[in-house]
Amino acid sequence: MDPNSNQQSEWLKIRPYPRKTDKRAMSNVKELTLTSAPHSTQCEVTHNSPALVFSAAGYTGNFFHDFNDGFIPLFITINSLFFNQDVILVISQCHGGWPYKYAELLSHFSRHPIINIAKETATHCFPSAIVGLISHGSMIVDPTLLKPHPKSLLDFRIFLENTYKKGDDVLSDRPKLVLVSRKGNVGRVILNQQEVIKAAEEIGFDVNVFEPTNTSLAEAFKIIDSSHAMLGVHGAGLTHLLFLRPGAMLMQVVPIGTEWASDSCYKLPALNLGLEYMEYKIEEKESSLAEEYGPNDLVLKDPIAFVGGNYTNMRVYLRTQNVKLDIVRFKRYLRKVYKKAKKFMDMEY
Repeated sequence: MDPNSNQQSEWLKIRPYPRKTDKRAMSNVKELTLTSAPHSTQCEVTHNSPALVFSAAGYTGNFFHDFNDGFIPLFITINSLFFNQDVILVISQCHGGWPYKYAELLSHFSRHPIINIAKETATHCFPSAIVGLISHGSMIVDPTLLKPHPKSLLDFRIFLENTYKKGDDVLSDRPKLVLVSRKGNVGRVILNQQEVIKAAEEIGFDVNVFEPTNTSLAEAFKIIDSSHAMLGVHGAGLTHLLFLRPGAMLMQVVPIGTEWASDSCYKLPALNLGLEYMEYKIEEKESSLAEEYGPNDLVLKDPIAFVGGNYTNMRVYLRTQNVKLDIVRFKRYLRKVYKKAKKFMDMEY
């Protein structure tokens, strides 16, 4: 393309969001048109640092996707392409509250104010730009793909600690357990949560019921970073495992039909972070689906066959299923969690 031309030439159309093969997610991402511009372009704002342009649409707004599709790929991209360099973050699209919720975290990626294209009327000029983010997969930072400056998910956790850690943790005489609570019609609610809390306290835990939607990120980090164990049903709230210290314990309750997602979203990242991990796979009698569909229904007997690759069917397991834990059986697992959490706590003294 001729740089002396007075006309802008279309170059490429792109949706700057990592989930390229997910049509449902990408349908929510606005398309950008990249063009070459003549040197005579009138710049109203001229920057000396390169731009990194990305979208915070797609599935953004769900805490898991905020990190899996946003901040982890952002961490990877900056360490891949802008290592020890200054960069300006340019957001092509985001939900209204996103810049404010994550303002403190965003400020640690770049010292410059975030540029939100949707709110800009001026023409900004940059010496260069990267459009889109690099993803290594589900909740993964692959150090082999970040040479010559390898980073891991643990390095991302250190980055979060540098952002949110304020002061020293207060020592306790009982292991602290964070119970990630789900409420309302979101699915995967622990119907007998009070019994679970009582059982954990009887075993020896100091239990903190954590409601993610009612807690700021700074406060969430303070609570979880100082804890020795986290317990919760498979769901976005478990993304807070990123705030646990290496050596802490994560116990994931795995509802029927969620085994694969439980492994890829939380089990594998937990192990990569150096956490102790245990899962409690519920039995049919502990699922609300048993009463709704009956014990011999395909929904319970063969979830893979029932889903058949259709995400709409997967919603049965994610949105309509709740759990009522067998407390006698569950306490056997809790005792093992307590033993590991107590050992981790004792190392603090």
